[in-house]
Amino acid sequence: MNAPRVDRLVAASEGSRYAAVIMAARRARQLNNYHHQLGEGTFDESPPPLVETRSKNYLTIALEEIAQGKIQPANR
Repeated sequence: MNAPRVDRLVAASEGSRYAAVIMAARRARQLNNYHHQLGEGTFDESPPPLVETRSKNYLTIALEEIAQGKIQPANR
């Protein structure tokens, strides 16, 4: 993985690598659902990508969103 840097991801996720992994996994699943629902026309729980990227990989898109501050950690 060339970008985003791990230190930026950890900083955006309240200093926890575990939180960064959980956030990225949840968002990647949302992006996967969004792309599968494109043909159906229902987007209830799956918002579109929040960043412009050339990547087609859902996990990479999720990591870029976290690094840019588009995704915030969930309240506990």
